[in-house]
Amino acid sequence: MCYNVLRGDDFMPHVSLRVTEQEKIWMDSYAKLRGVKLSDAIKEAFFIKLEDEYDLKTIRMYEVEKEQGNIEYHTRADVRNMLGLE
Repeated sequence: MCYNVLRGDDFMPHVSLRVTEQEKIWMDSYAKLRGVKLSDAIKEAFFIKLEDEYDLKTIRMYEVEKEQGNIEYHTRADVRNMLGLE
């Protein structure tokens, strides 16, 4: 069952998903372990996954650029000099 109570400016978009009873038990257990509400645990897990995907995409792009010889490396001294910090 799902009940939505909307009060004034407390309204936020609502997202629902279907899970098995076992998945719900796992999700509730995870949220309890983390000491957060289920919705917060799901959001946290989603955004961690999203960040991981972005990181992997960035690494793949770097590897392609490196393979093509488009990466330029600088020493710490070079960077300090370029920034006028020497």
